[in-house]
Amino acid sequence: MKMNVRIHIFVLCFYTLLICQAAYCRVRLPLLVSDGMVLQRCDGVRIWGWADAGEEVTIKFNGGTYNAAADMDGNWAVMLSELRAGGPYDMEINADNHITLKNIMIGDVWVCSGQSNMDLSMARVKDRYEDVIANSNNPAIKRFFVSKRYNFNTPQEDLQSGYWESANPESILRFTATGYFFAKALYEKYEVPIGLIHASVGGSPAEAWLSEDALKEFPAHLETAEKFKDSAYLNQIADKDKAVSDAWYSLLQQKDKGLADGQKPWFDTTYDASDWATMNVPGYWADGELGHVNGVIWFRKEIDVPASMTGKPARLLMGRVVDSDKTYVNGKFVGSVSYQYPPRKYDVPENLIKEGKNVIVVRVVNNIGRGGFILDKPYHLTAGGQTIDLKGQWQYKLGATMEPLQPKTFIEWQPLGLYNGMIAPLLNYTIKGVIWYQGESNAGRPLEYQKLFPAMIADWRRNWNQGDFPFLYVQLANFMEVKDQPSESNWAELREAQLKTLAVPNTGMAVAIDIGEWNDIHPLNKEDVGKRLALAAQKVAYGDKNVVYSGPLYQSMKIEGNKIIITFTNTGDGLIAKGGGELKHFAIANVDKKFVWANAKIENDEVIVWNDEITNPVAVRYAWADNPESANLYNKEGLPALAFRTDE
Repeated sequence: MKMNVRIHIFVLCFYTLLICQAAYCRVRLPLLVSDGMVLQRCDGVRIWGWADAGEEVTIKFNGGTYNAAADMDGNWAVMLSELRAGGPYDMEINADNHITLKNIMIGDVWVCSGQSNMDLSMARVKDRYEDVIANSNNPAIKRFFVSKRYNFNTPQEDLQSGYWESANPESILRFTATGYFFAKALYEKYEVPIGLIHASVGGSPAEAWLSEDALKEFPAHLETAEKFKDSAYLNQIADKDKAVSDAWYSLLQQKDKGLADGQKPWFDTTYDASDWATMNVPGYWADGELGHVNGVIWFRKEIDVPASMTGKPARLLMGRVVDSDKTYVNGKFVGSVSYQYPPRKYDVPENLIKEGKNVIVVRVVNNIGRGGFILDKPYHLTAGGQTIDLKGQWQYKLGATMEPLQPKTFIEWQPLGLYNGMIAPLLNYTIKGVIWYQGESNAGRPLEYQKLFPAMIADWRRNWNQGDFPFLYVQLANFMEVKDQPSESNWAELREAQLKTLAVPNTGMAVAIDIGEWNDIHPLNKEDVGKRLALAAQKVAYGDKNVVYSGPLYQSMKIEGNKIIITFTNTGDGLIAKGGGELKHFAIANVDKKFVWANAKIENDEVIVWNDEITNPVAVRYAWADNPESANLYNKEGLPALAFRTDE
């Protein structure tokens, strides 16, 4: 009996070993090389993977047969040739195992990277682009989403997750909005399949996307990256951040009078709020009697709803809230957003709204800075095609006062991490180029960005080993409150750093100073951004010499008496003041460099700038501000002039 047991164990171990060896020998593919992928139309497209050392791999694709053997480390690769736009095709991969990849398209592959404005999805802007979404079905536009991942020690060889998917009214909600409109414009122009590899992280600074070699040019950032290579240090930072945050919110929950045990919660419809104070919404409570406090503030508003709005699904729009909210209608929770940037758009069940008095309660948690409701955003309830405006007087009451929450470290934003985690696994995949939307997180360091951004472009090109592939990017949009006098601006200087990066070969820039929002770092107009990037692609990537892809670009100045005459390139069919009238947002200065607003007019596609009180002018600035809202110099093609200064 014991002998039989030993025999069974031996046989089991033997077959287990065979299975393990077979599994090890099986060809593996990176996640990017999978069903539905878009391959770049060109010669020399790499297909790669892993297998047992010496294993023979044969690939059949589009009429060609390609062979490779895995090296001693188990790596293998073949280079596909003569790929021309089209599809769908299948790919057969044969080794000890067999893999069939289906629905492969050949076209142009673009990496979409940067921070939150590239990350912002079509779902976020769906109210603005309902028709676009409804008509988005296109199997020739695809995307691959690279999940967020950082690593400070080793460039990763593969991604953690991801798959290719085609655009349709359901999947498009997951597409980067900027990237989709870029792809849509290119497809409409060239009718070539477009693949988007979406690798972006909200809030990320440029240094997070540099390799270790590139960071050697920036010793302070390299030193930071070295610290985070120590897993004990990294875990200590992460644990501390979590402990601080957990303790803050736990104490907040304990202190919040609106949720105190033994009493009605303040969102209860029968709660007596007759003694609550009032303030105007939208607005900040720091501007009123409550003053500058952090913690939790409860807001309450009673509204009368007509019978015609009842029995129907409703939508509650509560603008933007600093920092987080939980919102209730008639005592029932309808939605929550945990941070300040996303718009509050809550669906209200059709049976929740009733005729007559209805109560809306918003619990606002503000952890640092000025809390409240952002101005110039929509605040209303809609149902059955009718709208009730919610702006105006709201009742409010302080639930708990807290010390400001200590900001977290955001480990994923540290130098090197995102390059190793999200870019390194892409480097074997042949691409057409990159579109990049980033800069907000580096706006406090504009001079450094003049070196950092070109270094990143050079780093990616070097490591992709595809030469100077097209690198197209979006200049910072207009943002923050409009200032009534000329002033210095970090955002203007960061735009200048982006402008100077056009000196890097094969780059193009989409200007966005006219399509931002003063109260939102994430403007919703991503269609014009994508279209302007596509115009840059036509010029830089597709060689269309006749396309006007940019607005007027400052070229030179000359002084004539008390006037300065500015010349431009990229004037297209001519300069105009958009909307008619006078040119705005020009400033002029004499030798003291104190800039004042100037008169400006167009003559023979030049701009003449002057101020009668400046008799010896030396410099001009245009659209030099965080938010140059009134800047209106364009070319006739409808593209805005690039902000500039003639002084340094």
